[in-house]
Amino acid sequence: MLRLLYKPSLLLALVVALGASSCAKDENGDRLLFSVEDDKALGEKVAEQTDSTYRAKGQLLERTDSKNARAYQLLDGVVNKVLNSGQLTYRNEFPWDVKIIKDDNIQNAFATPGGHIYVFTGLIKFLDDESQLAGVLGHEIAHADRRHTSKSLQQQYGISVLLSLVLGENPNQLAVVAANLGQLKFSRDYEREADAYSVVYLNPTQYACDGAAGFFIKAQENSSAQPEFLSTHPDPGSRVTDIQAKAAELKCTGRTVSNANFDELKRIL
Repeated sequence: MLRLLYKPSLLLALVVALGASSCAKDENGDRLLFSVEDDKALGEKVAEQTDSTYRAKGQLLERTDSKNARAYQLLDGVVNKVLNSGQLTYRNEFPWDVKIIKDDNIQNAFATPGGHIYVFTGLIKFLDDESQLAGVLGHEIAHADRRHTSKSLQQQYGISVLLSLVLGENPNQLAVVAANLGQLKFSRDYEREADAYSVVYLNPTQYACDGAAGFFIKAQENSSAQPEFLSTHPDPGSRVTDIQAKAAELKCTGRTVSNANFDELKRIL
């Protein structure tokens, strides 16, 4: 591909020269300077760095370790229902893997560009049921599938820096980006869209499609121990209302599912 033949500074000049006429915009009016292939390449770099960081701390639950096989079987069961809902734009383009970080004190989850999802054990143990887990994971999947993560990184760091990461030329900056990804703040529009798509993704599944609202309600009730997730996903009150309204619109509320697998997942973590 052409982008692999140029230094980031030269490629940036080409992007700037062509951007006004050739770069597509999404429905929010955001200009897309990154291609889907760039999303995947950046996501792979960031995921490798994230894995390395948490592996060094002994906190990454490795999929290759047989001791973690059951936990991943249970978690994948939830993730795959969301991914296979038929509602994702990049279901077949992105790798879509999920990894568990062992830290019961952190109630958070985040997504890299290109569909690498990370979830902390503290978040899983905080939740009450499998629909809540599916809702939160659906929200993070939406950030990747709607390309919010790469667009927000572009706004924060600039296209030149991100292209240098794709080309492997800025390892120190890569470490910074990976370390801060869990604290990446999205715009209000991106948060609303991720909430809405979480409902859309869960609608064809067995889950209560307003599962994410259940998480936000629980978070509001635990004001003395606000999940870290809320530091980057604020304003739970209005979001509960919007999620429930979307679920009512799609007529997919009131579902109940067995929590046997979810309870087992929490026990073995």
